[in-house]
Amino acid sequence: MAMNINWYPGHMAKTRRMILENLKLVDVVIELVDARIPYSSRNPDLDEICGNKPKIIALNKSDMANKDATLKWIDYYKSLGDVAIAIDSITGKGFGALKQSVNVVLKDKLQRDLQKGMKKRPAKMMIAGIPNVGKSSFINKLSGRAGTKTGDTPGITRAKQWIRIPGGYELLDTPGILWPRFEDEITGLRLAFTGAIRDEVYDVVQASYSLCEFFKDNFPQNLMERYKLKTVENLLGYEILEEIGKKRGCLVSGGEVDLERAARIFLEDFRSQRLGNITLEFPEDITKGNCKDNDRP
Repeated sequence: MAMNINWYPGHMAKTRRMILENLKLVDVVIELVDARIPYSSRNPDLDEICGNKPKIIALNKSDMANKDATLKWIDYYKSLGDVAIAIDSITGKGFGALKQSVNVVLKDKLQRDLQKGMKKRPAKMMIAGIPNVGKSSFINKLSGRAGTKTGDTPGITRAKQWIRIPGGYELLDTPGILWPRFEDEITGLRLAFTGAIRDEVYDVVQASYSLCEFFKDNFPQNLMERYKLKTVENLLGYEILEEIGKKRGCLVSGGEVDLERAARIFLEDFRSQRLGNITLEFPEDITKGNCKDNDRP
């Protein structure tokens, strides 16, 4: 399935300029990614935009991902010299470690400021990430307030704002940004599976075929248990989706399966963890070329 979606509206281009303009105002960038797709949910331009500015990768929604896979991703990014922390914006798990990491990466800078006689000030952070990685929920939990608008619709956050964080931090929020075009089919699919792309702009049935294949190859037992299937071995993606539709009563006149209805049920089951804590990509996929284009950082 081709995912060549041209999705780079004006507010995203504006946000890119905003980040460049405001980098000098912050001490560290927190890049929020989806722990289920820690590679596909990174913006390929962000490393270039940030330059040498200290950066921490926060693997959000880690409660929805496979724990062992998340640890592998943390080790992978550490091997590249990046600081990565697993967090959960709903419960606040990992937030203490995140603040500690901010203090560690800024330790030398703060010491230099003190030696220059500069008054200690709050550490200034910028948060950046693609749509629907949980930025608003993250900000609400980190700041201890419920004033930031949240929602599942990609790109809901718009305006720039400074937010005070307990413990001596200030956070500059920026709207989520996404790369201009999906040149890689796997990238587009994984973003679609997790809801980073609105269901209205791609073929949910074709996408579900691919997700069925993924589960067949990696988590067949999850499929069989959830939908009471005897086996998925030797079945193609569309055949699995048809079986799911039959089990869920998605039938139309003539006994045919309403594939779109079945697809939406299947995608919702994945996104709501009814199919388990699933990670869709792994560090070893990068070297095999199964993650995304190999020139990505």
